[in-house]
Amino acid sequence: MVSGVLVPIPSSLQARGGVRDGYLSHLNRYPTDTRYLGIVTAMSKSTGSCQGFLHYVFDYETPKTLVIPSIRVGFVFRFIQFLVALYVVGYVCVVQKAYQETDSVISTVTTKVKGFAFTNISDMELRFWDVADYIIPPQGDKTFFVLTNLVMTPGQTQSRCAELPNPSTTCADDCDCIEGYNDPRGNGIRTGLCENYSSTVKTCEVLSWCPLELDTKLPKRALLAAAENFTVLIKNSITYPKFNIHKKNILPHINSSYLNTCEFSRKTDPDCPIFRLRNIVSEAGEDFQDMAVKGGVFGILINWNCDLDWWAGKCHPKYTFRRLDNTHLFNNVAPGYNFRFAKYYKTPKGEEQRTLFKAYGIRFDVIVFGTAGKFGIVPTIVNVGAALSFLSLVPMVVDWFILTCMKKRDLYSRQKVTYLVEEPEKESTSMSTTYGTQ
Repeated sequence: MVSGVLVPIPSSLQARGGVRDGYLSHLNRYPTDTRYLGIVTAMSKSTGSCQGFLHYVFDYETPKTLVIPSIRVGFVFRFIQFLVALYVVGYVCVVQKAYQETDSVISTVTTKVKGFAFTNISDMELRFWDVADYIIPPQGDKTFFVLTNLVMTPGQTQSRCAELPNPSTTCADDCDCIEGYNDPRGNGIRTGLCENYSSTVKTCEVLSWCPLELDTKLPKRALLAAAENFTVLIKNSITYPKFNIHKKNILPHINSSYLNTCEFSRKTDPDCPIFRLRNIVSEAGEDFQDMAVKGGVFGILINWNCDLDWWAGKCHPKYTFRRLDNTHLFNNVAPGYNFRFAKYYKTPKGEEQRTLFKAYGIRFDVIVFGTAGKFGIVPTIVNVGAALSFLSLVPMVVDWFILTCMKKRDLYSRQKVTYLVEEPEKESTSMSTTYGTQ
């Protein structure tokens, strides 16, 4: 039974009674008009749905202060606040320095190596080596190469000679050698002839620089073992354009007399820009003499991370050293570092000759990196806002803890959420109880 609902009805039905001013106010007097009862019920449901939607959209929720006298809850709340403050102050501000504006370093590097050595081996006469002999090339872009070992093939001329023996070059007669064939892994262009390489082996003849290089005769001990005592002066200038900061690794207190006597030592002289090659290699845990036999690649890393705030320390370079090429014991294919170069000359008869060198040595790459930071108002405001947003999440976490983990969570839930029901106005109440009968 539905009562207290006012709906409009057709004027043709008003004569049947129970009608005042064109509205039906009470349906109990006409139980036989079920079709109108269904209409009224459907309209009532539709009105209730609209009201529920409006309440969902426009109901206003406001925080309610609920004081819970619980040491356990208070400890959880303060502990989470402490963790957030520790993260913001300790990590964001102190470690990451997120309140600073930053800029990346732009640098230039020049190097100068000094030292000399003598060699006296059976394949060559007594020889003196200086910088012009063992620094190849003389100038490099943030890198320099020091020759430590070599295979030398003197007196080469462009002529014909038997290829070095291997499964693809050995032959029995001329039919096994294709004229004009060029093997990229060989030493020249085949002439089509099969010649004696030795008394027992025959190989295809090639047009090349003869005699051919035999690089299996690499000395077991580095030819220029004395290179470990060579020194290198590294001059590094850097700039941070955003902050208009210019610095160099030769610090203001360093003068010419100091450079003539100093040598870098991490403990006694960390500001000296002159390094002994043996010390560079040993600081990375490598042995210079072992590395000098087949060569390698080494990194000299200069770190220019600078804090430019007035309360921070000075901005000085920090040096570290590291081997960069592969030294894996079980996958050490083609180890070391080597390349070939030649020196050309003419004989008194005008014939062109050359001496071929297969050079082994250590390539030093100077790697400069760094970031400068300085207090900035914009990143400071951003990180303060982020910190406040983190703190605003703490009550939500504690509310979840209270409503899910506490024994009295039902009591807290009832006190936490209150739905305010307004009292209906008197006029509305009187209308809802008025019957529409004449």
